[in-house]
Amino acid sequence: MKLINKLIDMVSGSVPEAIILLFTRVALAGIFWRSARTKVEDGTWLQMSDTTVFLFREEYGMPFPEITGLLATYAEHFLPILVVLGLFTRVGAAGLLVMTLVIQFFVYPDAWWQTHIVWVALAGILVVRGGGMFSVDRLIGHKFG
Repeated sequence: MKLINKLIDMVSGSVPEAIILLFTRVALAGIFWRSARTKVEDGTWLQMSDTTVFLFREEYGMPFPEITGLLATYAEHFLPILVVLGLFTRVGAAGLLVMTLVIQFFVYPDAWWQTHIVWVALAGILVVRGGGMFSVDRLIGHKFG
């Protein structure tokens, strides 16, 4: 029993938690970053492709596809950067959580168990726990109290 308690104490510490939160940040950000890069013209950073407008209009049925496509493209670039850096982690993760719920309810309602439940779990962990020890949030918090 003592061995089990020691193991639990070892994996329950702040460093293991910080490592897991870092992996969680990278995993969630990677999902949205890869999606963001499919929405822009090759060789550009933020020039939305015609295909993106078409998908938002025809496949996703979103209103004002030029605007919603642009907002999604920018959010999928900007929020993952915040999350990976651990800068305003909770805000970035909350934004990705909202995007996930919009996708779930309005775009791909049948994808909950296959995909979106994992995205919600990752974002939820970061909203609740923050970026952890290895984040800019922690660095700023220590510096400015």
